[in-house]
Parts: sequence; structure tokens; C-alpha cells
Amino acid sequence: MEYAIIFLPLIGSLIGYLGGSITKYFSEITTSFFVSLSAILSIFVFLRGIQNDIYGNYLVFEWISSGKFTANWSINIDPLSSVMLVVVTFVSALVHIYSIGYMSHDPHKPRFMSYLSLFTFSMLVLVVSDNFLQLFFGWEGVGLCSYLLIGFWFKKETANNAAIKAFIVNRIGDFGLAIAIFLIFFFFGTINFEDAFEATSLYAEKKLVFLGLELKLINLICIFLFIGAMGKSAQFLLHTWLPDAMEGPTPVSALIHAATMVTAGVFLVVRCSPMFEYSEIALNFVTVIGLITAIFAASVALVQNDIKKIVAYSTCSQLGYMFFAAGVGAYHVAMFHLFTHAFFKALLFLGAGSVIHAFNDEQDIRNMGGIRKKLPYTYIFMLIGTLALTGFPLLSGFYSKDAIIEFAYLKNSPLGNYAATIGILTAFLTSIYSWRLFFKVFHGTYNNKIISIKETHESPLIMLIPLLFLSIGAIFSGYFFKSIFIGDHSVDFWKTSIFFLSEIKSDVIPLWFLLITPILVVISVPISFYLYVSNPKLIEDFKNTNLPLYEFLLNKWYIDELYDKIFVRPAKKIGSFFWKKGDVGIIDKFGPDGISKLIKIISNKTGRLQTGFIYDYAFVMLLGLSVLLTYLILK
Repeated sequence: MEYAIIFLPLIGSLIGYLGGSITKYFSEITTSFFVSLSAILSIFVFLRGIQNDIYGNYLVFEWISSGKFTANWSINIDPLSSVMLVVVTFVSALVHIYSIGYMSHDPHKPRFMSYLSLFTFSMLVLVVSDNFLQLFFGWEGVGLCSYLLIGFWFKKETANNAAIKAFIVNRIGDFGLAIAIFLIFFFFGTINFEDAFEATSLYAEKKLVFLGLELKLINLICIFLFIGAMGKSAQFLLHTWLPDAMEGPTPVSALIHAATMVTAGVFLVVRCSPMFEYSEIALNFVTVIGLITAIFAASVALVQNDIKKIVAYSTCSQLGYMFFAAGVGAYHVAMFHLFTHAFFKALLFLGAGSVIHAFNDEQDIRNMGGIRKKLPYTYIFMLIGTLALTGFPLLSGFYSKDAIIEFAYLKNSPLGNYAATIGILTAFLTSIYSWRLFFKVFHGTYNNKIISIKETHESPLIMLIPLLFLSIGAIFSGYFFKSIFIGDHSVDFWKTSIFFLSEIKSDVIPLWFLLITPILVVISVPISFYLYVSNPKLIEDFKNTNLPLYEFLLNKWYIDELYDKIFVRPAKKIGSFFWKKGDVGIIDKFGPDGISKLIKIISNKTGRLQTGFIYDYAFVMLLGLSVLLTYLILK
């Protein structure tokens, strides 16, 4: 059964691609069936683990063996990987089914569905690995598939540029992960998780010189591991690929941003908790980057107008929450938020896709409005997703997001207090931009001048069914799984898959602290309605002031412009110099072009000897004979 979970998506990918031309819906049905079957088996494995404590490591084959070094291809099922299996396969199955309707008019459906399944397979390989090499294989696999899916509409220049940008930015993070793996192998002598984690305590105080500085080995390893996580999970400074990834089809956005690629970084940090717990510097670094990302992305989302980019920045912000939860040692809470977030974020992305579908690919929320009666089911599903994302009381986000803020407060350290404060502020901003999106899309006046409101339409049933299932998860996943994931006996569930060096505090939290975030979330609803529906002129007047804040946020803190000035332009100038002076001026001039020019000159000179007159040929023959006789005489 464990083997089937991993390899069914791969089989579906191959069959769907190769047999795409058999019948109209062959690839869609095949890939959706295999991934759905994998999802059902994953849920069974997850529940079996909870009820009967059945886990294990299943060898597929011995991958690499050289001397004492071995790296197996294994399926490691423990509580952490079983949770990830459910998240990945369940969301992926619903995205596959949704894509049948969303991509119905695309001529390249087999290729798209095949890529989706291959993406799912790569992520599954990553989460069930029992060594760093297999993890890196899956890590690079999701990177490759994201490139293929983001640039799926390759005839669009913007899609190609976005795919390349995602690929290059992720290479920076991947380089950090590779260095961490090299360090682990060089000093620990193994890349197997279990052996490396056992060796961590032995090397906790070991120091080495790196770039002229004496640093602790464990600090260096964990920081490089987190750099890898920063790239995949789009954390601040390595986040720039994430909004551009919206150039891919909407189902791709839902899969990347809810369940697969961006969650890989969080999974990596949690999986390597036995290492991070011995590196306070690395944990503080994780916390700082996480809280900066949370507030940065939330502030930028306030002013974005592309419906998918708003949800994308929301993903970036929520990942920041997960990382600063891990940074304060609450790895189980980070995983709980990852679990609940997968449902409501996939719901919001697919709901946004339903809206885009109704508007014939229009994505600007300024060109929408007043369509709640035209899209009643999408309206309800988007409402549920928005409530869950904002952490509205009793929905899934309320349980997981508030738990992160509470555990940051319980850390009882300056950094923990900063994280809790930023978490509360970010929760308020999240509510504002979420309701802004919701109200501008479904309420107010209809603003589209190209498509009449009569032309807008609800999505087909094949697209609404996945939204229904995700809505159920967005409502109930927090309530039903809170006690298992983060309750008093959560350590019994996670067992050794998450390492807690110190005991998790469960002190009494002041009532005012427990109430402040839900109160802010609730009052944000009328505030948003007033600002974006009742009196939108107030916001427009603010935009027209000379204050630079709006432009600063609209331009995403000018990070892209800064990178363009620091990296892109100098790289282009250096490349242009070496191209003109090196390639053209030296290599081409004295290489292929020079040799061909010389041969041409010699050929032209030689060609002049071919006059066609007998006396010229006789003269040449006599000259040659004279040279030969002279050589023989002198010899």
C-alpha cells in the first residue's frame, strides 16, 4: 500500500501523457483516478497510524553503495510524513479533478495533467525520504516540475520569464541545501536522517573556520539548511519568484502554494528539528526571517490588484507564520498550520480560478464586483476560505494561527514577544486584504466594461465539487485535529518524528491576549466593508496623496528593483563585456571565424593558379621538378 501511494501518481503521469490522444478525457480521467487512489490510501495510512500506531520504513531498492557509504531509496512512514502524505495527495487529487473543467478548452491537456501528477510524485518522494540524498532528488524534482507548470503556456513571454525566475531563485536556495548536505556527510559520515540526527549531539560544540570566521558546525549546517528552505518556501529576500509564478494556470498555483513546493521548506526545518534544536542562532534566524516575511507579504497584499497575486502574497505571509513557529521551537504548531492552511489556501486559489473562469480570464479585482448572485456557490466557498484564512473564530485558521501566536508568547523571550506582536499585527492585515479581495469581487458595483454581468456564469459541477471538499476541510480540520497535533498529548502522536530538546510550556495565557487577535479579526470585517464598499473614495484619496507608502507597497518594497540594480544589470554588463570582447573579439575572431577566413584567403590565392592554360601548368610542373631535383642533389 505504501508503495502504491508513492508510485501511482508517477504511473498516472506516464500513462496520461503517452495515451493522451486515445480519447478526449483519457489523460484527465487516468491521472485524476491514480492520484485520487493515492489520496485514499494516504488517508488510510494516516488514520491507521493514529489508531494503531503502525509506521515503518519500506525499502524500494539500494540506490547508491560505495564502500561504507550507502543511500537507499526508501518509503519512510512516520507521523510527520503521514501528515504530509494526506496534505499532498488530497489537495493534488482535488486539483486534478478541478483541472478537468478549468483546462477543458486547452489543446495541451495531456501534457498539463501529466506534469501535475509528476509534480505530486516528486513531492511524495521528498516527504517519505529517509536520507538527505533522496530528499534532494524530490527537492529538485518539484523545482523542475514548477518550472514546467509555471511556464506551461510557453507562448506567453511573461510565463517563460516567470518560470526562469522561479528556477533561478530556487537554485540559490538549493545551493545552500547542497552545502548543508556536504557538511553533514563530510563530518558525520552519513546522510541518513536517523544516523545524522544521532550524531548531532556529539558535534554540537565542534567548531570550524568558514570564510575566515570560527563558527560552530551545527550553526553552519542549520543556517544552510534554512537557506534551502527559504528558496522553496519563498521567504523574504528569496520570495520574488512567488508572485510571478501566477503566470501558470490557476490549478498550478493551488498545488504549488497550498500543498507541495512551498511547504517543502517548512517540512525540511521540522524534519531536521533534531539539528535545529542544538542551534539557537539558527532558530533565531528562522524566527526573524519568518516574522519579516509575514509582515512584508501581508503589507504588500493590501494594495495588489491581481486576484491571484493577493492570494499568493497571502501564502508567503502564512509561510512566515509557520517558520517563526518553528523558530520558537513549536514545530508541531507549524505543522498544524501547514495542515489547515492547505485546505483553505487551495480553496481560495481554486475559488479565484472559478472567478477568473467567469470573467473570461480577467484577474484584476478592480474590473469585478457585484457578482455574488451570479456565482452563488463560488461566493459561499470563497466566504468560507476567507473566514478560515483570517482566523475567524471556530474555523480552521483560528485554531492553528492563534496557536502560533500563543506559543510565540509562551516562549517568554524578547524575540518570542516580537514574533507574537508581529503575528497579531499580521493577522489584522491579513483580515483587511482578504476582505478587500472578497468585497471588491462579490460586492459593490459591477465594474467590468468589456464583459457584461449577464455573460458571467457559475463554474461547472466538476470545478465546484473540489471546492466543496476543501470547504469541509477549511471549516473542520482545525477543530478535529487540534488535540492530536498540538494538544497536551501531541508528543505521543509525533513521537520521534519531531524532536523537542526542551519541554513544551503550557502556561496559562492571559485572557486579554487570547481575545485580542479574534477581536481584531472580527472588527476588520466592518472596517473593510466601509473602506472598500461603502466609502471607497477614502482609499482613493489616500492613494492620491504625496505620501510614498502606497507606491512603496505597490512596488513590493522595491525588492525587485533593488535586485535589478545590484544583480541583474551588473550581470548583463559583465556578460555583454565578455560576450563582445571574449566570445566575439577573441574566441570567434581567432577561432572559427579566423580559421575559416584564413582558409578562404588561401583558397582564393590558390584558385588563381587554376588559369586553364597549358603553359601555366607546364611552368608549375617544371618549377616543382626543379625544387625536387635541388632537394635530391643537396641531400
